[in-house]
Amino acid sequence: MSRRNAEGGAAASTAAVFGEVLKHFREAALLTQEGLAREIPCDRSHVARVEAGTRVPQDTFAKRCDELLGSGGVLTRLWGRIDWYPQVEHPDWFRRRAEMDAVAVALRAYQERVIPGLLQTEDYVRALYGRRLASAEEVEERVRARLSRQQRFLDTDGPYYAVVLDESCLRNVVGNAAVMRDQCAHLLRVGGHPNIHIQVAPAGLGGVVRPNASMSLIRLPDGHEWVYSESLDRGHFSDDPAVCTRHGQTYDVLRADTPSARESAALIGDAMEGYECHGQSRAARGDLDQEQLQRRQRWRLRRSGPRYPRSRPRP
Repeated sequence: MSRRNAEGGAAASTAAVFGEVLKHFREAALLTQEGLAREIPCDRSHVARVEAGTRVPQDTFAKRCDELLGSGGVLTRLWGRIDWYPQVEHPDWFRRRAEMDAVAVALRAYQERVIPGLLQTEDYVRALYGRRLASAEEVEERVRARLSRQQRFLDTDGPYYAVVLDESCLRNVVGNAAVMRDQCAHLLRVGGHPNIHIQVAPAGLGGVVRPNASMSLIRLPDGHEWVYSESLDRGHFSDDPAVCTRHGQTYDVLRADTPSARESAALIGDAMEGYECHGQSRAARGDLDQEQLQRRQRWRLRRSGPRYPRSRPRP
């Protein structure tokens, strides 16, 4: 499903053109990629990929670059006119859900084990599908399809989205510590949007009734409501009023018993710091391992070299 610009027209440009325009203004401002990344702030690799046209930036990225580079809003306007995800294909069983996301006015969700697709970073999505799919082309298609669903909800005037994350979403490592650290940082960032509300249900929180599985409560423009859940390779929908009411009440009670968004942000921050420390300790261990390897190599070099008789003092 393609993402068209707000004016309803066809794509006015490409990701590569946006990257070239960004690079032009960055160089005119006498900033390196690293210097711009430091001011945004973000990783240098993110700026590099946006300039190369291989990563889709958020609208907040474009606005921040306009402010820093003095480009007069050019990047923000260009961002809004680009069709970032042309010819995206969703799996057949998920297509109906994607169509609902494109028009939903409100979405409430409970998620276990894996960060919900609407909040996943690109690296998280790639790592998630990279361990399931053999074909690199399939992985990239799934990445593009998943990111295409996010733009509407990540816009500053996007539809209301409230999600309760089971703590397992933060503890279940997808990819590596760096991927999880960036994913936690992304949750903190988008959790500040006025339309997005994120709470975390700690594993040790007793007396809380949780849904039996991840689920979403979707409200469409005509007021019609649906309950959506997934099995291994299938999506399940129900618009039975009794089912919607039952799951809606369970969700509302769960939200009331779960730490607030502010308290949950602290939990997400703690998880992020844990992944940062893990990455630093692994890097330190890597340096130590490298030093030990070099010592062994020097020792072997000395052992394999020519041996000369030592001169001994005569009696």
